Amino acid sequence: MGGVSTTQAAERAEPTDAADATTDATTKADATTDATESAEIAPRSPRLPHVPKQDRSRATRQRLLAAAVACLAEHGWAGSTVSVVAERAGVSRGAAQHHFRTREDLFTAAVEYVAEERSTALRALFPEGAADRREVVVALVDLYTGPLFRAALHLWVAASNEEQLRPRVTELEARVGRETHRIAVELLAADESRPGVRETVQGLLDMARGLGLANLLTNDGGRRERVVAQWGVLLDEALG
Repeated sequence: MGGVSTTQAAERAEPTDAADATTDATTKADATTDATESAEIAPRSPRLPHVPKQDRSRATRQRLLAAAVACLAEHGWAGSTVSVVAERAGVSRGAAQHHFRTREDLFTAAVEYVAEERSTALRALFPEGAADRREVVVALVDLYTGPLFRAALHLWVAASNEEQLRPRVTELEARVGRETHRIAVELLAADESRPGVRETVQGLLDMARGLGLANLLTNDGGRRERVVAQWGVLLDEALG
């Protein structure tokens, strides 16, 4: 008969199936190549830089100290609780207490932070030394009339009434006073081996502190400028 047998049909079908299989394999290979090329061409999502845990902890501590200083300057001791400071710093109360176990620990560290900031600010004004002593007098007075001194003052007042806080603040302020005096002597190029020079420098710092106290109640900038100008003249005469 003229019909095609089952065996013949199968034989004829084999080449076609093999061709289809080859085509499918080629298509898959092309798809894999396209996907690989697309992945290479497409921009990769940028990875956020990894911040070490120690750096994050240090940054949190700095935020807490800065917030404590700001709260003291604005609200005083009574209004500056750990919760208020933590909220201002943008951290939880638990995180705050992880760094500072008690309120006294927090604000004592804040005063030390203030002292370091004051010293840094003073040195930053004269990185290569001061050419004019009157400029140093102005800079010192500005430090004692700014927010950093205001914050420290609130803690002094609190320490006078808080038995646990007083010895810490007293010890810290003695150290701060010595450091401030040393920086002032260096910037003024004062020779403390000469009689009366040490007392003159200390008198300058006491005067600056007094002007800072007066500035808490009224802004007497005009009078302060005249006093500062006169102290510049006196220092030139006393220090030589």
